[in-house]
Amino acid sequence: MTATLLDGKAAAAAMKDELRDRVGALVRRGATPGLATVLVGDDPGSQVYVRNKHRACADVGIDSFRHDLPVDAPRDEVLALVRGLNADPKVDGYLIQYPVPDHLDYTELILAVDPEKDADGLHPTNLGYLALGATGHPRPGTPLGIVELLVRHKVPIEERHVVIVGRGPTVGRPLSMLLSLKAPHANATVTQCHTGTHFLPEFTRQADILVAATGRAGLITADMVKPGAAVLDVGITRTDEGIVGDVAPDVAEVAGWLAPIPGGVGPMTIAMLLRSTVEAAERRASR
Repeated sequence: MTATLLDGKAAAAAMKDELRDRVGALVRRGATPGLATVLVGDDPGSQVYVRNKHRACADVGIDSFRHDLPVDAPRDEVLALVRGLNADPKVDGYLIQYPVPDHLDYTELILAVDPEKDADGLHPTNLGYLALGATGHPRPGTPLGIVELLVRHKVPIEERHVVIVGRGPTVGRPLSMLLSLKAPHANATVTQCHTGTHFLPEFTRQADILVAATGRAGLITADMVKPGAAVLDVGITRTDEGIVGDVAPDVAEVAGWLAPIPGGVGPMTIAMLLRSTVEAAERRASR
């Protein structure tokens, strides 16, 4: 068996086409969506991610505002920038690029973000709304992108068994909540594992949908996958040979669907960030 590609690039391109129409409608109402980024330091990976986000904004007509601070930017300066973005009427959403330098507390910065402008959906208020199943609030982009990628490829989710390997606050934990909600494209039975789970293959082999989000290269091998399952690789490890994921190459011979790295979930995360910004602008315009 050779897995069917879960093509994040194509799905993200289709989403951008849809978003252009919504952005155009907002522009005609005088409510152009605006997204800002805050990057502290010179981490090469973060610079690439931020640049890609601004390119994507330009592609659909969203105004974007890039704020780059030096690696030694004082805490008070960063917090002052956050407060300014909270008050800026041109900014519907913004994000603080992770990681931040060691002298800054990322949690403190996230708590300072206006929850309504939390483009990443990581503020505790928005994670609480997610846990309650409340709609109309920002949600984490990568979990949303995973669901959207499955839906657009017609991979069944409802009443399926999803095994998530990873418990991080940006993917594993919110994804487990999102997929177990009583809502369209959810209602799955979710098992959450991690790198410390004993007998991990016994869990992963039960999965109709397997999501790997640990940042441990090649953790998921073919013998750990149920034949025909949908496998989504979200973990990233940087090596001398380039970026590799959590899923070993031989999984493609067992899985029914595969979202690889690169080209799988990554493009969807950016597309969901754009959608979150547009939704925030639509809420603002409707008031």
